Amino acid sequence: MTYEEFADSRLAALLRYAVMLTGDPHQAEDLVQETMVRVQLHWRRVARADSPERYVRRMLTNQYIDWRRGSWMRRVLLRAEPDESVPVGTDHAQSSVDRDEIWSWLAGLPRRQRATLVLRYYEDLPDAEIADILGCAVGTVRSLISRALATLRTEYVEVCS
Repeated sequence: MTYEEFADSRLAALLRYAVMLTGDPHQAEDLVQETMVRVQLHWRRVARADSPERYVRRMLTNQYIDWRRGSWMRRVLLRAEPDESVPVGTDHAQSSVDRDEIWSWLAGLPRRQRATLVLRYYEDLPDAEIADILGCAVGTVRSLISRALATLRTEYVEVCS
């Protein structure tokens, strides 16, 4: 497989993954673009990997965790795209408020915790693959997910009280 074939077939999926990590489509595009430049520069090594897609996803995740040491995320207001499938009769304003609140909770998590949640619940990956992508032990993945969910539960309880 050539770099061009890989980019053509996997770019959309990588962009969706990056949007879930960053919470912002424009930041996601920047992240994917920067990662794909690195992929192209090291394509021979990527192509020799057992799973080039997993290798690139790991590169993208590491790039996200390290990218500008978090300074850009603090300046981004996280907003999701409007959901076209909302049934009639739903309070659109409340849905929007709820969505923004969840995005802000996710943005407040440390990057590794957020990445583990995205890999687990958005990408639907098992712990072993998440550990491989993050370069850590399976127990660390479970710990990161546990801490992230505990933080989100605490945020939820504070809002509901």
